[in-house]
Amino acid sequence: MLIATDVAKEYPAPERALKVLGGVSLTLRRGEAAAIMGPSGSGKSTLLAILGALEPPSSGTVTLDGRNPYTLSETELAGFRNRLVGFVFQDHCLLPQCTVLENVLIPTLVAAPSEPHHERARALLDQVGLKDRLGHFPAQLSGGEKQRVALARALVRQPLVVLCDEPTGNLDRRNAESVADLLVQLHTTQQTILVVVTHSTTLAGRFPTRFELLDGILQPAM
Repeated sequence: MLIATDVAKEYPAPERALKVLGGVSLTLRRGEAAAIMGPSGSGKSTLLAILGALEPPSSGTVTLDGRNPYTLSETELAGFRNRLVGFVFQDHCLLPQCTVLENVLIPTLVAAPSEPHHERARALLDQVGLKDRLGHFPAQLSGGEKQRVALARALVRQPLVVLCDEPTGNLDRRNAESVADLLVQLHTTQQTILVVVTHSTTLAGRFPTRFELLDGILQPAM
């Protein structure tokens, strides 16, 4: 379960603190998915970073799988995040010097060597339609293919939570639809908790639960 309770975030500023989030609360269980919409600068990416244990809130609490990650040491937090959270970013963030398979395996580098990482990575790349591109490099892929690799990478450690920040934002309509289809399909088969931040009403419409973040407040989308 992912629970955010009264999460607020402020950043220091010369005259007064810049308030980005004010009292955001959210509860999602395994198998549930939600889209979060809102204008640029509304705090969507900040909220995603807090939910993913990348950035602590100024106040409030976040719990993943019953634990508050912000009470852990840096080493414990890194392992906790690597094991329980998968990220998909707008620009895919693939390493250009690594092959498709190597990029998917990156989150497993700190995991127990006994886990069947290669088998799962290959199976995921098969699911996203890239089983014939394992040895290719990111420069040899289209934008849609790169985002498919990012999806497989996010899922390779079977995380509890998958967080997507504008996953179709840099894609043309055809590739955006293809990636959206895959996102929904993989969420259904993997039964993760999925949170998608997006400007796209089309992508948001794929999910039964939709929120809007306005003036730092999260509310159900109309």
